[in-house]
Amino acid sequence: MRRLLASALAGLLFGLGLTVSKMIDPAKVLGFLDIIGNWDPSLGFVMLGAIPVAAVGFWAGRARRAPLLDTGFHQPRLTRPDLPLVAGSLIFGAGWGLVGYCPGPALASLTLGHRETWIFVAAMLAGMAGHCLGTRLIVGRARRTATEHS
Repeated sequence: MRRLLASALAGLLFGLGLTVSKMIDPAKVLGFLDIIGNWDPSLGFVMLGAIPVAAVGFWAGRARRAPLLDTGFHQPRLTRPDLPLVAGSLIFGAGWGLVGYCPGPALASLTLGHRETWIFVAAMLAGMAGHCLGTRLIVGRARRTATEHS
């Protein structure tokens, strides 16, 4: 129950930060990304404020054997960029640049009731489901092939 409550509070705090910083406004995000045109640097200040806060959290976490509400830290298994990471980054960046949303701000923006946001979130969820299904099919096929060849 404590984990669930902590997760809910963290999500609310994250959503509040996105709202206060106006990251839920695609026009604001696109203005920040438009460095050649009418550039709006204000979201850079959001990052400049967030980086030190995150750095303190990571620094403080190094002294702990485990997080407060979990049995251990979950580190990535891979330490080098691979094709799925690069491809995912390109897709994420393209979507962010074209639409002005990434997943967190898009979910927080649902409360505004804009039709475009709901369409974006539906497409995002369909893409996530398609990725999961495609991964399962590929892994299943690879396992069947390995079993046939052994």
